[in-house]
Amino acid sequence: MEISVILVVGFCVLLVDHGAQASHQSSRNLQETDQPYRTGYHFQPPKNWMNDPNGPMYYKGVYHLFYQYNPDGAVWGNIIWAHSVSYDLVNWVHIDHAIYPTQPSDINGCWSGSTTILPGEKPAILYTGIDTKNHQVQNLAVPKNLSDPLLREWIKSPYNPLMTPIDGIDPDLYRDPTTAWQGPDKIWRVIVGSQINGHGRAILYRSKDFVNWTRMDSPLHSSGKTEMWECPDFFPVSTSSTNGVDTSSQDKSTKHVLKASFNHHDYYILGSYMPENDKFSVETNFMDSGVDLRYDYGKFYASKTFFDGAMNRRILWGWINESDSESDDIKKGWSGLQSIPRTVLLSKNGKQLVQWPVKEIEKLRSKNVSFHDKKLKSGSVLEVPGITASQADVDVSFELLNLEDAEILDPSWTDAQLLCSQKKASVRGKLGPFGLLAFATKDLKEQTAIYFRIFRSNHKYIVLMCSDQSRSSVREELDKTTYGAFVDMDPRHENITLRSLIDHSIVESFGGEGRACITARTYAKLAIHKQAYLFAFNNGTSSVKISRLNAWSMKNAQIVSTTKRRKSHL
Repeated sequence: MEISVILVVGFCVLLVDHGAQASHQSSRNLQETDQPYRTGYHFQPPKNWMNDPNGPMYYKGVYHLFYQYNPDGAVWGNIIWAHSVSYDLVNWVHIDHAIYPTQPSDINGCWSGSTTILPGEKPAILYTGIDTKNHQVQNLAVPKNLSDPLLREWIKSPYNPLMTPIDGIDPDLYRDPTTAWQGPDKIWRVIVGSQINGHGRAILYRSKDFVNWTRMDSPLHSSGKTEMWECPDFFPVSTSSTNGVDTSSQDKSTKHVLKASFNHHDYYILGSYMPENDKFSVETNFMDSGVDLRYDYGKFYASKTFFDGAMNRRILWGWINESDSESDDIKKGWSGLQSIPRTVLLSKNGKQLVQWPVKEIEKLRSKNVSFHDKKLKSGSVLEVPGITASQADVDVSFELLNLEDAEILDPSWTDAQLLCSQKKASVRGKLGPFGLLAFATKDLKEQTAIYFRIFRSNHKYIVLMCSDQSRSSVREELDKTTYGAFVDMDPRHENITLRSLIDHSIVESFGGEGRACITARTYAKLAIHKQAYLFAFNNGTSSVKISRLNAWSMKNAQIVSTTKRRKSHL
């Protein structure tokens, strides 16, 4: 029996032992009928709308993921906190919904928030509720039974709401509390996203007891170059280790990350945080000229991290929305995915974050194809045969044979996405485009290209990474945005690497060992199931070499649901 099946069976037994009846009917079966875009190993509920990941945590041997969910349809609305659990971040069981509207402080919706583990291993959820006036307020919920590792029932605080939009806060722009952290004075801190006078702001609160919160005069940080900050996140990363760091860590060998979601992307900045006076001194600021630090340069939003104490790592999830229409969502019966969980580290040079899929996803690898030292001449297209190209994990390293052939970078080419949209995979350069063609038909009529171009600028080399969806489907009505990012690496001293996780309607790509990430949604009409192919290609005039390529077919994750609906105790 496969290990993934053993894990799920064990989970279902655990659920039954706690009084819930479990079903093994998996939504993955839909792929084989009329649902070619449902994923095989990315997280998604069996049906309906899903958006932001909420309150992820590791508690008593179990990983928990909460998320924004509409139980009544495949479009946004009627938002509650759905809840799923896992032993391994790969195989999941959907259990009873955790938080849904029952109180005046959340009667019109239970929106995003975070989980904090309080002393004594007591989880607590802070979340945004939409009250009877349609104002955004911050609420608290705690588990009803701490001895239940699945934490299936949550009780709302009688003191809700704990934080309200007063003193100049727009009640429509005040949401998404972060995981709280504790200073050396044992006082809790939390930030809430907001916009005041047109500027994005992280409003800072303090509390001794996690119930009574006081707003500080100064925000943790604000920006005059952005508007509303949604789903902020604030956490430390180690400057001396590859381990993750607990959110309340007082280790001096850290930098802090402040992330905010705006302009349809998740941006972050790095800085030094002084808990004694709650001052956050940034190295660069949001939207500074020439600085564009994002978790992901494609579809990736409203992300949330948590510290995984079992593995000493920080893990990141992001919501991946659709690129087809609302009517398509209604027809499919679902909308939205979660990204593969990623580990987050500070890069060796300390200038940015590095992300990589969690190691556990590799247990789904099955049939492997590999080759080494393959020269790709100008115009080459090389099939990667023998794998399930619609559901695959691909890791490739390119060696550049003639770096001196690199084109000169025009000083005006500062916008990577614009540059990629002008220099698509079909536009021949010198060193590039070279990379992968995913979700491709045999004749390449449909293809999603993930590729690189190399430029020279002032005796340095610039690596451009692109994801071109312009030929991803013969369907014309789709969003086929081309995405781009500059990768902070020097090709004189290292090969150009690309890892892509391909899963029916999504490609998550990691360039330069995770220094740039681009996620794309594709909806091929022809290149589906067994009609999907994978190729390596080089459309540059200069040859490149594949120093190594490994590709695996990926098995389905086991994602099942409980069928018994419990009576609410909220």
